[in-house]
Formats: sequence, structure tokens, C-alpha cells
Amino acid sequence: MDIYELGFDQELEDYRKANDLFGFEVGRVISEHKDRYEVKTAEGTFDAELIGNLRFTAESRYDLPAVGDWVATSAYDEGKALIHAIYPRKSIIERQAVGKFGQVQIIATNIDVGIIVQAVDRDFNLNRIERYLTICYASKVEPLIVLSKTDLINASELETLKEQVRARMPNVTIVSINNHPDGCSALQKLIRKGSTYCLLGSSGVGKSTLLNALAGSE
Repeated sequence: MDIYELGFDQELEDYRKANDLFGFEVGRVISEHKDRYEVKTAEGTFDAELIGNLRFTAESRYDLPAVGDWVATSAYDEGKALIHAIYPRKSIIERQAVGKFGQVQIIATNIDVGIIVQAVDRDFNLNRIERYLTICYASKVEPLIVLSKTDLINASELETLKEQVRARMPNVTIVSINNHPDGCSALQKLIRKGSTYCLLGSSGVGKSTLLNALAGSE
């Protein structure tokens, strides 16, 4: 896979040149497990860990890799790699860490679009959508509102909900999806190759179903 398909761009390439990182493979963190990271590169997926200097000089959570980060890596064994450096981030989606006053939890970095998912059949809440919208704006991430499970209400009810969203959030794109075979087609048309998306929404709104539908459309 070409790293540009993962979202690598010219700005990151310029940083790579300026900091003489050509001796390392370019990778992107796709999952985090305490002090270990799953990193995707053009060569495959690696179980990676930080070099000692990078770990011991970290002064805060921001100095450690997070999901979405671009990193400089080197393979040292079958499926194993070391992370030597973290590329600059263009965006950080974060929230207050649960039960830890004053600490933040980094949800993801280098996100282009935050897909805010809200189901229309249960607990529809404009304030919740607005809170996620605030997170996107604070993170310098483009928001996109997706109303899910729309096959469970009629067209008139759906239009009423859309009007409520537009009245509160007039400048945000709204897309409706359902569980029919082509239910995600309107959203699929908006997905841009090389851009990175993050799903935001409460449990049960259909994020997993949506993710599977989008992955199946590639």
C-alpha cells in the first residue's frame, strides 16, 4: 500500500527531508495498547514499541504516539518494529479523561473529518450532536453529521429531524443512512481518498455497522 493512500502528504514529506528521516520507514499508528503500538507501513503492519530515548524524554501524553500519528520506524524482527520519532500533528481530537481531573485522553490525531453519528430511533439529542461539533471545531477538524437508522422512521419524521439540526448547525453537511443494501451510498460519495475520518457518537448509534459498510465499499 502506498503511504499516500494512508494520508501522507507533501508537508509531511518536507518534514521528513528537513529532519533527515529517510533512513526510517514511514508508518501510521492504527491502534494503541499501553506501551505498544500497531503501525501500518507500505510494507505491512508491525507491532511497534518506542526507543528508550523517546519514552524517557516524554514530558506528557502529547509526547507519546497516539492513534493517527505518523511515525518513523525501523523493523528489527518479523512483524516487529521500533518507533524513533513522531511527525508533527495537524489536528488532535481529545476529551477529558474519565475519572482523572485535569487529564486529557487523546482519541485520535491527524484527522481530516469527524463523522458525528446520531441515531434517529433512540435518544435523539441535538445537544449531544452540538458537543461533538464543538470537539471538531476545537480540534480543527471538518465535521460531518450522519443520521443513522433512518429506515426506522418515515420520511416526514426524518425531514423534521433534519430541519432541527439545520436550525442549530446551519453550516454543517448532513447525511442520512439506513441498513438497506445501498443505505450508505450518500455517505460513500463524500469519502475522499487520502483523507482520514474519525467516527464520533454514543454507543449503539451504529458506528460499527457504518464502519463495516464503508470498508466494504473500497
